[in-house]
Amino acid sequence: MLMDNIYGEHYYGLLSFMGTLEKQISMMEQTLEAFNRTNIIDHTMARLKNEESVLQKCSKKGVEPTPDNILSNVHDIIGIRIICTFLDDIYKVRDGIRDLEGITIVEEKDYIAHAKPNGYRSYHIIVRNAQGYPAEIQIRTISMDTWAALEHDIKYKKDITVNKELITAELKRCADELASTDVSMQTIRNMIYGQM
Repeated sequence: MLMDNIYGEHYYGLLSFMGTLEKQISMMEQTLEAFNRTNIIDHTMARLKNEESVLQKCSKKGVEPTPDNILSNVHDIIGIRIICTFLDDIYKVRDGIRDLEGITIVEEKDYIAHAKPNGYRSYHIIVRNAQGYPAEIQIRTISMDTWAALEHDIKYKKDITVNKELITAELKRCADELASTDVSMQTIRNMIYGQM
């Protein structure tokens, strides 16, 4: 085992759980695509949180960064991001995740119905497996993911002192415009498929 790794003896178990989730989501994607006769998921990404990010999160929470403390307090050690084509697809994927075997859903947050003040939108599900390993699954549209990536690149870990209010307002405006586009695209798809 990698005892010098931040996750200690849990490292390989976490990697295994991440691989299992990726396989389950891939199988779920195939099932959803066959059932809905259309592509539901554009792409999926997975990562194990790096040591620097884990240490920052532990410091922020006031937790000593031992492997067991990390497992108990850092819920996004494993991060899975599922990018959907349309807005309604997010909730189909959410329902599919709820049916996955071997996991317990700890928490769900719908930042689509209740966007964060900065405009961030996504559906988050925190899960754990039988060994207690945590993972956060984020489900977004392509537009939501694009905005989040750009916002992260512009603002994350940067001490913005000039035009802070204007930058925040512009990012929020962009998020709202993209959300409106998601709704319009969903409406167009519904008209095409006669679901209105």
